Amino acid sequence: MKDYMKIYEEWLSNPYFDEKTKEELRAIAGNENEIKERFYMDLEFGTAGLRGIIGAGINRMNIYVVRRATQGLANYIIKQGGADKGVAIAFDSRHMSPEFAEEAALTLAANGIKAYKFESLRPTPELSFAVRELGCIAGINITASHNPPEYNGYKVYWEDGAQFTPPHDKGVTEEVLAIEDLSTVKTTTVEEAVKAGKYQIIGAEIDDKYIAQVKAQVVNQDAIDKMQDSIKIVYTPLHGTGNIPVRRALKEIGFTHVTVVPEQELPDGDFPTVSYPNPESKEAFELGLKLAKEQDADLVLATDPDADRLGVYVKDTKSGEYIPLTGNMSGSLLCEYVLSQKKARNLIPADGQVVKSIVSTNLIDEVAKAYGVELVEVLTGFKWIGQQILKNERTGKGTYLFGMEESYGCLIGTYARDKDAVSATVALCEAAAYYKTKNMTLWDAMIDMYEKYGYCIDAVKSIGLSGIEGLAKIQSIMDYLRNNTPAEIGGYKVVSARDYKLDTIKDMATGKVKPTGLPSSNVLYYDMEGGVWVCVRPSGTEPKIKFYYGVKGTSLEDGQKKSEELGDAVMAMVDKLM
Repeated sequence: MKDYMKIYEEWLSNPYFDEKTKEELRAIAGNENEIKERFYMDLEFGTAGLRGIIGAGINRMNIYVVRRATQGLANYIIKQGGADKGVAIAFDSRHMSPEFAEEAALTLAANGIKAYKFESLRPTPELSFAVRELGCIAGINITASHNPPEYNGYKVYWEDGAQFTPPHDKGVTEEVLAIEDLSTVKTTTVEEAVKAGKYQIIGAEIDDKYIAQVKAQVVNQDAIDKMQDSIKIVYTPLHGTGNIPVRRALKEIGFTHVTVVPEQELPDGDFPTVSYPNPESKEAFELGLKLAKEQDADLVLATDPDADRLGVYVKDTKSGEYIPLTGNMSGSLLCEYVLSQKKARNLIPADGQVVKSIVSTNLIDEVAKAYGVELVEVLTGFKWIGQQILKNERTGKGTYLFGMEESYGCLIGTYARDKDAVSATVALCEAAAYYKTKNMTLWDAMIDMYEKYGYCIDAVKSIGLSGIEGLAKIQSIMDYLRNNTPAEIGGYKVVSARDYKLDTIKDMATGKVKPTGLPSSNVLYYDMEGGVWVCVRPSGTEPKIKFYYGVKGTSLEDGQKKSEELGDAVMAMVDKLM
């Protein structure tokens, strides 16, 4: 642990730190616990770069921490010989996002690296696209995705357009940690940066190319043309970046009845209509569902603030109710739709691949099998799906067709290397149009899938454990489970146990061990009888430990009952460890 009081005093006395920052820090004088929380450690790089509460301190998001991260990135880029390629920068609607983006651009420029900064807020997938389109060595995205309003974050992308993976993540992190004195970080003014040719504002030209790529993923334009006037769509950007690109893409492919939830249309870092802007949350849909019922809409869609994740409710015409689709459900539905349409046109290559994260539904495995394509499993975090696309390109083996993770993210096509809710919105509306030509709703299509492949019902429970004590508790839970593999969970016998940190898969009956074949990660996974599974992992972006689980039922009711019972058993197991 760092000498937090010494660093606190340094921030108060050093002329490098601005007066506003010092005022904020003087206000917590005498509150040792608050000082400790802000200064006991550096804000860490997780699966998505930096993410933390906005405020003064080394364990908070502020201009100094952003400059330091950018200086580390610049040092690494220079060592990699990539300084002449430039870095693309995007930001979302959160508090301080424009300021953090500007600071990052100026630190890059001061290091002789050109910054291409978007003129205003843009979705995460467009940043991923821009990195490759502009031939950049890296990208920076200022966003905290779906976290509460007090958070912001800093995601780093590498030249392939995906969030950075080894060795680059470790390389950049080492460079950042090597900077102990924040006042040594380079910066400059906008005027100087422009004069040096190291600062360029980007916008409309990239927008046009990005939207063209989103539209290029449409497989069945005929279905849209037939049903464009009879499909009613309600959409909410949840005060984030999705509003303009989603509406534009839907309009340009032909959908005429798209209504945006007016109270949630405009960017607002306070996210005033929700406690936190997460499309996984029922609360995020309250206003959208109210509007959908008034308009008798076919589907209700919500993108998170940086528009990489999509939540959806679909109308069941039999009951008249709107039914939520989990990320596993919408991902599976889209995978089935995309592959079925490609198969109908003989567009599935012999080396076709579907890629999913290890915590995603086994329903995807069944879909891939049915269409004769390879299923590739990767670690949690969409960057690993991006890495698989890069691997295919480098080896010339494997054609990426679809990728998804359970946390409401998927990608069709390879124009971007991160999940894309703009494209997913377009694809779901296209699918709704196609199924409507068959007199089916998206819910009908979902039930058809379950009937065809089995009722794979998946869920996740998480426990929030923040602060120093929380981190220690998360670690102790992982340590205990790592050293004491349960024989059964919820009455289901554990058949094999995977430990991704130790790179082992142990057959519980024979004791035989084989490697996982994936990079090291602090994740435990239990395969159980009857297609049941449980996975435990600390979140890389929030102070939580997550328990993912899946069952296979004979009907929707049976699957949901089994899922609830397994969820209760998992929590009972955890309670004993708390």
